[in-house]
Amino acid sequence: MSSSPSPDFSLLAARYDELRPTGERWRAVAGVLLDEVGEARRVLDVGCGTGNLAIEAARRGSRVWGVDPTPEMLEVARAKVPRGVGLREGRAEQLPFKDGWFDAVVGALVVHLVDRPRAFAEARRVLVRGGRIGLATFDPDRLEEFWVTRVFPSIARIDRDRFPSAKALEEELREAGFGPPLVRRHAQRHRLTREEALRRARGRHISSFQLLDDDEYEEGLARAERELPPELDTSQHWLIVVAAR
Repeated sequence: MSSSPSPDFSLLAARYDELRPTGERWRAVAGVLLDEVGEARRVLDVGCGTGNLAIEAARRGSRVWGVDPTPEMLEVARAKVPRGVGLREGRAEQLPFKDGWFDAVVGALVVHLVDRPRAFAEARRVLVRGGRIGLATFDPDRLEEFWVTRVFPSIARIDRDRFPSAKALEEELREAGFGPPLVRRHAQRHRLTREEALRRARGRHISSFQLLDDDEYEEGLARAERELPPELDTSQHWLIVVAAR
């Protein structure tokens, strides 16, 4: 199943880490993903962006490579990742690595952006026999609980069309030749101040904003400025999916 047209991440690169800072919640998701993948000597982070998941994998002692199609994102990553983490420009559908090189292939918030049959086939190609693929993505059935959709309601519809369900990922991984996938759900609740929410919305901090037309974006921003309370209760629901080659 192919994804919707991808947003342009070069527009987000310079402020990506500012508007989407990593912290305890992000490290918790990365930790669940890497725990489920298990120990791995060589790890490939597909769609590595600014390098956050690659950094977490390297902290566990793995030799890590990251690949991403956006040079601007890789430029940010190069200034952050530990020495020894390799970064290359490339696409999930045509990985610039030889067959059977990695013990694990991981990706966070990437499966909605790629041609998954081709990407999963490539992941399987570069994995050793018994190697694992591990994916972290948002659960499309729970998107309405994310604060953004309260003021930009079309984002829930847009992202339901982009983010695959657990069932879809299980089927697609099996079709790519992987063994029975393990699916874990990971829920996170947190509070966000009105000022921080507005700062992120004004910076169009998630790529979904690029898929709104300008009028709808401006209407949603005005709605946020009028209606958001001083503090927001919000949640994110993750799918963690792991399968062996």
